[in-house]
Amino acid sequence: MNAEARETKLKELRDELLHERGQAAMGGAPHSPGQIRAVRKNVARILTVVGEEQRAAPAPSPPKKAKPKRGGSKA
Repeated sequence: MNAEARETKLKELRDELLHERGQAAMGGAPHSPGQIRAVRKNVARILTVVGEEQRAAPAPSPPKKAKPKRGGSKA
C-alpha cells in the first residue's frame, strides 16, 4: 500500500470510528459489538507502518562546521 492509499484508508477509518462512537454515545445499538475496537486497531496498524517508514528513512545530517586550523605563526 503506498502512502497516498494509506492516507485515504486512514481518513476512512477515522470517519468510521467517529460514526461508531457517536452511535454508542447516543445509546444506539452497535452494528457490531467489537466494531469500535477493530477500527481502533486498524488505525493503529496504519499509524505503525507510517512511523516505521519515517524512522527507516535516513535523517538529513546537519551541516559540518569548519574546524579551526592548528599551528600557524605566532607573532
